[in-house]
This record gives sequence, C-alpha cells and structure tokens, in this order.
Amino acid sequence: MKAARNPPRFEPRRSGNALIITTMLISLCILTLIKARYCSAPYAKSQRLAEPEDLEAARVTIEKSEEAALIEDEDEELTKATSEEHVAEKAVLTLNKPICSETSKRSDVCAVEGDVRLQSSSQTIFLPPSLTDREWKTKPYCRKHDPPAMRKVKEWTLKPFPEGGPPPQCTVNHAAPALVFSIAGFTGNLFHDFTDVLVPLFISAYQFRGEVQFVIPENKSWWVSKFALIFRHLSNYEIIDADNDDRGAVHCFPRVIVGLSFHKELSADPARTPTGYGMAEFKEMLRKAYGLERPRAVPSGDQWDIRRKPRLLIISRKKTRVFLNERGMTDMAMSLGFDVRVAEPDMSTDLAKFARLVNSADVMIGVHGAGLTNMVFLPDGAVLIQVVPFGGLDWLARETFKEPAPAMGIHYLDYHIKADESTIGEQYAADDPVIKDPYAVHKRGWNEISRIYLENQNVRPHLGRLRKTLLEALDHLPHGRHGRG
Repeated sequence: MKAARNPPRFEPRRSGNALIITTMLISLCILTLIKARYCSAPYAKSQRLAEPEDLEAARVTIEKSEEAALIEDEDEELTKATSEEHVAEKAVLTLNKPICSETSKRSDVCAVEGDVRLQSSSQTIFLPPSLTDREWKTKPYCRKHDPPAMRKVKEWTLKPFPEGGPPPQCTVNHAAPALVFSIAGFTGNLFHDFTDVLVPLFISAYQFRGEVQFVIPENKSWWVSKFALIFRHLSNYEIIDADNDDRGAVHCFPRVIVGLSFHKELSADPARTPTGYGMAEFKEMLRKAYGLERPRAVPSGDQWDIRRKPRLLIISRKKTRVFLNERGMTDMAMSLGFDVRVAEPDMSTDLAKFARLVNSADVMIGVHGAGLTNMVFLPDGAVLIQVVPFGGLDWLARETFKEPAPAMGIHYLDYHIKADESTIGEQYAADDPVIKDPYAVHKRGWNEISRIYLENQNVRPHLGRLRKTLLEALDHLPHGRHGRG
C-alpha cells in the first residue's frame, strides 16, 4: 500500500509574491502623490508642448488667432464705413425729399420738422440746410386750380437759413406745431367757407387734439369771429394774425405745416386722415362747438311737444333761385303733418342760432346754393332735398351736396326743375339752345352756366310732384307718415 502524497509546498511562495506586488503598488501611489503635489500642471503641459509636433500645432493656433483678429478689425472698419455711408445716404434722401406735395388737384401741403423759424411779415419760413437745399413756394388755400380765387392769396416761401450767416434769431418759441392757411379766396360764401377752409382745416388739425397753433394770413376778423367756436375746438391757442404780426418777430416751431389737405367737396375721407376720422367726427365736433342737442332725427317722447311732428325747414332765397310759390309749398307740407319753418340765412346770420334751427329739423329743402351747406348741422338720419335748377346741372348738384350726404349720415333726395317750372321757360323760346340743349351752353364755360342757369333763374315746383318727394322723405324718418292727412 502506497503512502499518501504530501500536498504541494508552493503556497508560502505565492504569499510572498503577493506581498511584494502590494508593496510596489503602494510605493507607486506614494510617488504619484508626491509628483502631483510638487509638479504643477502648467509645467507638465509645457513639457508636453515642447515636442516637435506640439510646437507645430501651437504655431498654427497662433497664426489662426492673428488671422481672426485681422478679420475682426476689417469687419469693424467695414461696419464703420457702412454706417457712415448710411448716414450720408440718409442726409441725401432728406435733402431730396420733397417738402411740398399735392394732396389733391385742389391743394398743396408743405410739411417740415426740426428747427423751423417763421417770419410772418415776409411770409417766409427758414429751415436748417439739413432739411432742404432749395426754395419752395406755395399758396395755402384749397383752390389752386382756380386763378380768380388764388389771386387774393399771398405766396409763402420755405428756404434754407441764410448761407454763411447765422439763422434768424427766435423772438417767440412755441412748443406746439404751426398750421399756416389763408382765408382769402372765396370765403364769405358759406359753401366756400366750409369746403375750402373749415373741412380741410378739420382734416389737417383734428389729429393734434388742440395742440396746434394757427397762423392766418389775409385775416378777416369778422370771418374768424363768425367761426370762432370751431377754431376753439380745433386749437388751444390764440390765432397768430400773420398780416399784423410784429415786423421783426420770428416764431420758432418744432414743426410747421403750410396749407390744408383737401379730399372732396364737404368731405373728409377716413382712409386718408392720420387716425381714420371723417365727417362723422366733424359733425360731432360741430355739435359740441354749437351745443346742438340732437345727434339723431328721432321724435320727442313728450306727446304735448311740437316735436311730435316731423319738422321741415325750407331754406328761402330772395335774390336768385327763389321759390315763387313758397306759401303754397308750406301749406302743402303742413297738410302732410309737417311742422314747417322757413328761414333765409345770409352773411349776417348768427351761425350758432341758425345751426340750432337746422339741428331741430328732420327734413331740409332748398334750391341748389350755399344755404344747403347748413346740412352739416342736420342730425343723423335727417333728409336733405336738393331742388336742382333747370339747365343740365345734375353734375353740379351731385358733386356739391349729393355725394357728401351719406358720410354725414343724411338721406339725400332731389327734385329736378323742368322748363315749365322755371323762369327760364319764360325768358327763352322753346327751340333756343338754353332750353333745348343746355349742354351746348355748358361748352361756353362756367361763367355762362352761372349767368344763365344760376344767377337768372327762379323756380315754381309743381306741388303735386313735390308732394310725392316729401312723402318719400317721411318714409326715411322714424316718425313715418304720422299725422299725414
């Protein structure tokens, strides 16, 4: 039997080897700690970059940095040059920008903003050279197509400060902008008062909410007094009378507008005004200015009030285009249930008092003429009946009163005079061109049209035919045909 083999004797040797390896690892860790403590990272990094391939990388990096710096400098210089060119271009554009422009065939408007100096006595406005390098001239009245009207209007000049010398010294400084306009031309006729001046003034001034200074050449104190209530609602300042200003006075403004914007006869187009206002706002302004009580044509709630009947206002005339049967018209209208008033406005009429009378009316009737301009005081929903004289004057009636009516909230009707309702039929033979072919007369020009068909014609409407027109007017009113017999 064999004896059992003794186990191998290599275990102690393995233990010794493990001890040696462990000792070496501990020593290595100690050395690593010592190196980290006393050898800084930059030093180590510089040692590594010192090798040839690292030196080449450093050279490339430095070259790229220098190239980037050069590009940045070039970009900065280019940006600076571009900015300077932009400023120069802007200055050129400012100089080339027209200061005066046409708002319509009827008017020009000149507008400037900056260090603007106005000398009323010479009708001159001085501007910094940065705004313009030339002179501009204009006449601030809305009939530039009409030589007879414009002959009365003085010309204003806008020009740069005197070359080589100081600008005119300011004697009065203003915070609000100036609006320069003339009241010469055809003012004194109510239609021209409103269509040539007051409506364009509203278009131009309403945007400022009172913070605008009016400068008026060719001033007429009586005319300004007549419309003073309107001026006070459009400007918070006393008017500068350009013709009576001190000769040496120089008014300095941050902005000046010379001339008024014109759209159409008795019209303000909301699409063309700065904040979208139009004739509705114009009428509202008139109601406030004159204390008018009726914004709309509605009957009174008081059954004992005379206002329970619709009111008819007949605009009477005494010189031309006279109603020859005015008494018969009144009686017939009363038989339909109208409360009738007859009035003849003229230049001496108290406008505030007449405005209240018009505002009390539901229907206003009159022969074509300046008196119908009082339509601006009618309440919304009222009816205007224009009696159109004989003579092919439909176009004139349309442009002056028919087209403006809807924007004022007014129902429009017309009544066309025939030859047998006009004194024209008594003055000329039936085969005369004045009767037979009015448009042949029109070719002779406005003076002939006015002389024959406006200045020398009176009318006598057929009451039966006119009755139908008044009944149609009643149909447009909230009253209906109340009280009609």
